[in-house]
Amino acid sequence: MPDTGQSFRFAPTPQEIEILALEALSRLPEPFRSYLSNVVMLVEDFADADILKEMEIDDPFGLTGLYSGRPFGQEAQTGDLPPTVHLFRRPLLDEWVETGVPLEALITHVVVHEIGHHFGLSDIDMHVLEDMVAP
Repeated sequence: MPDTGQSFRFAPTPQEIEILALEALSRLPEPFRSYLSNVVMLVEDFADADILKEMEIDDPFGLTGLYSGRPFGQEAQTGDLPPTVHLFRRPLLDEWVETGVPLEALITHVVVHEIGHHFGLSDIDMHVLEDMVAP
C-alpha cells in the first residue's frame, strides 16, 4: 500500500481505510493511546438507515464517522457494547475527491474527532490533538 493517501490508484478498500485509521491512532500521544485498547474500529460503506434517521441526516454521504459507546471514565453497564469508532468509507472517499485533502489527513481528522468524543474533548481540544497527530 502506498505511504500517502493521495497515491491510491483505485478507491481504497475498507481494509486500507482501517490501516490508515490505525496509523492515525498510533500517532496519538500518551496517555490517550493507553486508554484505547478496548475501542473497536469499524469501517463500513455507509451508516445504516437507523443511525441516519436518529441523527436526522437525510443524505447517507453526510456522515463520515461516528463514535458509539460510553465515554471514557463512565462505568460500563451490563450489556454494553465496546466503545466503537465507525468510519464510513463511501462518504470519506467522496469528501476526499471533492476537497482534494489527502486521504490520510482526512481519515486522521475524522478519527481524532471521534476519539475526542470518547474522551469528552471540546472541539478546540480536538483541533489541538489533530494538529499533534497530523500525518
